[in-house]
Amino acid sequence: MADYLSEYKRWKENASLESDVREALDKMAGNDDEIKMWFSSDIAFGTAGLRGVMTAGTNAMNVYTVGRATQGIANLINSIGESERGVAIAYDCRNNSERFAKVSAEVLAANGVKAYIFESLRPTPVLSFALRELKCIAGINITASHNPAKYNGYKAYWEDGAQLASEEANTVADYMKRTDIFDDVKRVDFDSAVAEGKIIVIGREIDEKYLENVQEQAIYPELFDKVADTLKIVYTPLHGTGRVLVPEILKKCGLRYLYTVESQMMPNGDFPGTPNPNPEFPEVFEEGIKLAEEVKSDLIIATDPDADRVGIMARDKQGEFKTLTGNQVGSLLLDYIITAYREKGIELKHPYAVKTIVSTQLAAKICKENNVTLHNVLTGFKFIGEVIKNYEAKGYGDFLLGFEESYGYLKGTYARDKDAVVATMLICEMAAYYMQNGMTLYDALIALYEKYGYYFEGVQNIYMEGLDGKAKMDAFMENLRNNPLKTLGGLNVVSVRDYKAGTITDTESGKTEPTGLPSSNVLYYENSNGDVVVVRPSGTEPKLKLYYLVNGETAEKANAAIDACKATMKEYL
Repeated sequence: MADYLSEYKRWKENASLESDVREALDKMAGNDDEIKMWFSSDIAFGTAGLRGVMTAGTNAMNVYTVGRATQGIANLINSIGESERGVAIAYDCRNNSERFAKVSAEVLAANGVKAYIFESLRPTPVLSFALRELKCIAGINITASHNPAKYNGYKAYWEDGAQLASEEANTVADYMKRTDIFDDVKRVDFDSAVAEGKIIVIGREIDEKYLENVQEQAIYPELFDKVADTLKIVYTPLHGTGRVLVPEILKKCGLRYLYTVESQMMPNGDFPGTPNPNPEFPEVFEEGIKLAEEVKSDLIIATDPDADRVGIMARDKQGEFKTLTGNQVGSLLLDYIITAYREKGIELKHPYAVKTIVSTQLAAKICKENNVTLHNVLTGFKFIGEVIKNYEAKGYGDFLLGFEESYGYLKGTYARDKDAVVATMLICEMAAYYMQNGMTLYDALIALYEKYGYYFEGVQNIYMEGLDGKAKMDAFMENLRNNPLKTLGGLNVVSVRDYKAGTITDTESGKTEPTGLPSSNVLYYENSNGDVVVVRPSGTEPKLKLYYLVNGETAEKANAAIDACKATMKEYL
């Protein structure tokens, strides 16, 4: 593209520039590093769509980059003659989300592509469900999920309800490269397009059908009646989109005592009191804990702003609240679903589950001992959706659960993205199940470890921000490829998986075999005890992520393995 200063000047000279974008440009004046940051490249469009800081520039989230991305999607849809099927559009609580969603609808309508847009904010899984229900060719969701308030994002979906596969994403990216951000993006007036039927506003009718599908995923719905007078739940949507449908599904199931954190119930893109609105962080539960102690609740549940992730805290035997990780909740749900179906005598034909390669190996143990097929896929819920799609094409298989360590879960095939609404319902049902047995979910977790072994996990983030952040991450990954780990946690590395090269190498024999997965910049090392470290650049933030997956006969041995593996990586770093 043009020199970054020339592009900055071109934006400054655009007389029709929207006021907030112009204000951001003025603030950058004279700051060469900042201008270079936002104008030296285009914000990347990939299989996760767009995600970035909201400001002016080609490398940021604003109405112009959103418009160009949507023009690319419109071009793709028109090239295959599917404009009449249309695109479903949803958005979350973030600043500018509704505005970006309306811009997307305007661009689609201007290109002759029918647009369906929700009347107000909705959880991400509702968008996935809606486009399938309406038989749309694609979907757009304006959200930055759990990122801090300065971010926004643009998730693009295809007709199966999962995010775009590489082929479609690459086509959209190619169209975007050939699209001038000002001159080539078509837009019409939103209200006029609605009046003409080019943009269709959708709402409660979709919610009702969605909730019906969610409620069908319950296995032991009668348990809610049995514990109706004792089970108490505290819930917070963290100012996000779960505020309506999460309480509604729990009330439909018969939960009597649901307490909401009122200070976090209203949508607010600034996320007051929760600068990182991510249920992976214990601090987001502070307000919930205060309420939980006041009402003596059994469980605290938090969903992230777009309600595709859910985190929980449960009481231990001493009555103290303990945070459960995404891996722990995923394992509990998997074991519970298998157990509940078995107890109810429900016959399953080729049951299967799906997890990502960075998620707990406890799932593999659970599946192996219960004759359930487990599929390991790359990070990204769309890969879980692809497995479901492949089973449906073959016409067999009962899908039990898909999950990833970052607090995302799905049961049911009505949607193809992680769903905090169905996960919250199942977590509460599971809590009711164990309450009948005199156990909390924390007790159930300890029992799970005692049954299958102690599988512990850890995540380490190495931030590499700034203009050279991506280059630093690329250099680190290449250095690790050229100088691979020989030992991990004091034990020999026996297997190396390079998902970029698509190879699994046995370090003792030198034999290689294919990973069977798409190419991705991920390295996976396993030692002789079966302990694993996975290294990959984040797809949504400027950081490297290191995942530790270890096991031991006791909690002490598993903790020691984590410490030893972290020591190896610290020395390497």
